[in-house]
Amino acid sequence: MELVIGYYVLQVLIIVICLLLGYFIYDKRFKHNHGTKIPDGFQSTEEVNVDPVSGEKTRVYYNPDTGERFYKKEK
Repeated sequence: MELVIGYYVLQVLIIVICLLLGYFIYDKRFKHNHGTKIPDGFQSTEEVNVDPVSGEKTRVYYNPDTGERFYKKEK
């Protein structure tokens, strides 16, 4: 009986760990509001993402030195 309870506790523990990892590791870069001022060293790309619900456009800027990307909402 104790073995069965331990098995279920282990499964619940694994599910909780997976949920926590998913919450904290999930890639949130695109949804992050980077602001309106483009930092120095960033170049405009041809990449534009359009939200299908609101129609809002987001332009992608790229820093070739660091590989970092910057997202700016367009009007």
